[in-house]
Amino acid sequence: MAMYEMKPEYYTGIDFIDEEHKKLFEIANTAYELLVNEFIPDKYDYIMEVVRELKDYTKYHFDHEETYMSSIKYKRFLSQKVSHDDFIEKINQYDSDTIDEDQRGALLELLEFLTSWLVEHIYKQDKLIAEAD
Repeated sequence: MAMYEMKPEYYTGIDFIDEEHKKLFEIANTAYELLVNEFIPDKYDYIMEVVRELKDYTKYHFDHEETYMSSIKYKRFLSQKVSHDDFIEKINQYDSDTIDEDQRGALLELLEFLTSWLVEHIYKQDKLIAEAD
């Protein structure tokens, strides 16, 4: 049972955006499974991998989404771009020393951040893109 799942209310109806959001939910699930896995005492490398994947994938997704928004001359483009940039800035703040000192705390913070992002951003902001098209 996945902790994070792409529920019907998160779908925008724009196929490529929905597929990319599913991937973000999968990454969040990987982080959650890591948190609850008691068989891996040292999770540092795994956490770093999740953070790396988030950095790479969100950059790819945001570029994709922003190109689409530009193509439809989306009126809220700027606020979306600011949200995207804030997300990237936050992910870039996860540094290896902090994660290594408190792996559980780093994972909890990451999950809290991802939860609010996935719900707030996808549900409240990205769904508006589809309505504008």
